[in-house]
Order: sequence, then structure tokens, then C-alpha cells
Amino acid sequence: MANTVINNHHTNIDDGRSESGIIHIENICKVYGSGETEVRALNDVSLAIKQGEYCAIMGPSGSGKSTAMNIIGCLDRPTAGSYYLDQVNVANMNDVELARIRNKKLGFVFQQFHLLPQLTALENVMLPMVYAGIKPGERKDRAKEALIRVGLEHRLNNKPNQLSGGQQQRVAIARAIVNHPVVLLADEPTGALDSHTTQEVLDLFNELNTSGITVVIVTHETEVARQTKRVVWFRDGQVLHSHLTPHELHQLVLS
Repeated sequence: MANTVINNHHTNIDDGRSESGIIHIENICKVYGSGETEVRALNDVSLAIKQGEYCAIMGPSGSGKSTAMNIIGCLDRPTAGSYYLDQVNVANMNDVELARIRNKKLGFVFQQFHLLPQLTALENVMLPMVYAGIKPGERKDRAKEALIRVGLEHRLNNKPNQLSGGQQQRVAIARAIVNHPVVLLADEPTGALDSHTTQEVLDLFNELNTSGITVVIVTHETEVARQTKRVVWFRDGQVLHSHLTPHELHQLVLS
């Protein structure tokens, strides 16, 4: 009975190009190599994520979840298919156009925080605004605002080596949201953190989502995914389940 409920979600794919649609990938394929060495990392994948959703992307190693994340994040292009980000087809954009889209539309959080060690927390958060052409005075104000939002108002002038792992990840989250992205993408954001700090970071993601930010997390940790509101499960380069609830995820893992 439980499996029947789960399997019904496989075809529940909304039109992501509607007014509320932020991410809509349509018949996406990603092929590496050719001939005998050809690998289909993604095979005819369609998936939609609406404005304000809080999703986890999961799947075993080699399932295609990381490839999907790279395409959603405009870090890679599909071999075939369409990808609409905020109602614009970005699938065939060149490198310059993709860089501009990443800077203006997307915020990234990674397992390793990727902070520049010689810069303060405030300076690290200001960096995306430099590339976006924001005036210096506004950069500083917005960076302060973002750091206050993640609870680091007393750490503005600390460098990364003066911060704990959880604090560094909060700086990375502030940097990710400072340009007001339409989607916050997090790739294994708690992988380098202990359980207590993991919960603090997940609470912050939940707060950001509650404020209206669309959040997508790639994770292999069931306990992380269960704190989101929707789980997308990849297997063998395809979306096996597109709308698992946290409870259904628990059933799937146990089966």
C-alpha cells in the first residue's frame, strides 16, 4: 500500500512555466563521451519546482542528482532538452550569459564553504555584488543586512579562521542570499558539520524558506531531507519520485 502511494508521485509534474514556476526542466538529457564510452547521466528528465518550495534532491551514487544540480545551477548545459529558470530558457546560453544568470538569479551553498581566507566575513559577503556591479556603499549595507539575517552581526570583521564551521557556513549562506536570488541551491551543505551545527543550519534554511526564498538541497542524508517539504528521488539518470513527502521518504528508505 505504501509503495502505491509513493509511486503515484512519479508523474506528478507541474508546468514550471506558470506564473509561480521558478525551475522547469523539460526532457533533459546529459550525455558524456560517445560510442562504447557513452554515459547517460540524465535520461529524459522533466521536473518543476515552484516559487517558495523547499525541496531535497536525493538518490544513490551515480543516480544523476549531482548532474541535475549542475544544470539547475547553470554550471553545466544539457545535451538535449529545455531548462526554464524564472521563465527564461537558459539551456543554450553561452558561458557569459550563464555567469550573469548565476550571479543574479541563483545563490550557492556548498559543503566546503569556499570563503576567501584573507577577507573578513563582511568582505566575503560583498563579493557577489562586486561582480553584479552594485555600488560600494550599497554593497556594505546589503552585506551587513545579510550577515545580521543569519545571526552574525557580531562577526562582521572576523576572517574565516576566526570562525567555527557553522559560522563559516552562515557566512556562505549570507553570501548566497545577498543578491536576492530566485533560488538558493545547497549541495551537501551540512556534510562538514556536526549534528548540532547541522540542525542550526537547517533551521536557518527553514527560516529563509518561510520568508519566501525557494530552497533546493542536494543531500545523501535522510535526516536532512526529512526536514524539507518535498523530496525528489533520482535513480539511473531519471526522476523516480518527484513529490515524496518526508514520511514517504522514510518508507522508501526502509523498503
